[in-house]
Amino acid sequence: MAESTGAIYTAAGANLAIAVAKFVGAALTGSTAMLAEGAHSVVDTANQILLLVGMKRAQKPADARHPFGYGREIYFYAFVVALMIFLGGGIFAIYEGAEKIMHPEPAADATVLGIRLSGFWVNVAILGFAILAEGYSCLVAVRAFRAETGGRSPITAIRRSKDPSLFTILVEDVAALIGLVLAMAGVVAAHLLDRPALDGWASVGIGLVLVGMAIFLMIETHGLLIGEAADPEVVAAIDTVVRAEPGVRHVNEVLTQHLGPRDILVNVSLDMADDLDAGAVEAAVSRLDRALKAANPEVTRVFIEIQAQTASAGARAAA
Repeated sequence: MAESTGAIYTAAGANLAIAVAKFVGAALTGSTAMLAEGAHSVVDTANQILLLVGMKRAQKPADARHPFGYGREIYFYAFVVALMIFLGGGIFAIYEGAEKIMHPEPAADATVLGIRLSGFWVNVAILGFAILAEGYSCLVAVRAFRAETGGRSPITAIRRSKDPSLFTILVEDVAALIGLVLAMAGVVAAHLLDRPALDGWASVGIGLVLVGMAIFLMIETHGLLIGEAADPEVVAAIDTVVRAEPGVRHVNEVLTQHLGPRDILVNVSLDMADDLDAGAVEAAVSRLDRALKAANPEVTRVFIEIQAQTASAGARAAA
């Protein structure tokens, strides 16, 4: 969690500085792509604040109203972040781009402290600064993500990650870099070809990238929000520990669910040997509870159901 917190603070600081620079550039030159990028950076900064709020609220202890704790708060806030990227970033950029395409105007020159500056070079300088700052933020996010996920491919790691605070920052930073490259391409093409409408097309492209990234994040966080099982490796390890317990005749079912990024609920249905008395069964259940929690610190709650194999199969078929 420390890695994701550091990545969020880095991203928030970079985006705030970038947003100020972009809005200054948009005000001085009238660039729509720059305005869209400024709005994108503001949304990103607000998103990082929301993720920090979600992480803080997820640490609240369980109470009578929420006996399993508040771990899923981070999933809710991550979904809100995806929605904000879609509406506050993507749709705004597409709208502003369409306006510029219909009413194209060349980038205006800027006057700073009585010095007249080319609007084109002002935009290029600001975008260059933004690319450097966003690149550093992205590098921090990539390092934090690799530290959490090991050697898995990025897509596989994101699909299997249970910590949206980390992969949301990574996806945001990648989208921001792509958007900056599109903005730079639009500004340069509009200047070299003397076609201001290209600046608007760049804004539309930025909006489409943000919408695509937002939909991807919505899909990933939606799955976590409604409840996802632990990784197959974790489930397999649980099954192995349970089968090693003397007296277990059959493992009927192993159900897991993430109540938070590092909070796994385990429900196991077992068929125990018929010759065990109640005391022996109780001792076996206690041993399994301790063994499962010791094998994986993320397993915080274990519920073991003693049920005949035939009865368990019938219940699953009825369900």
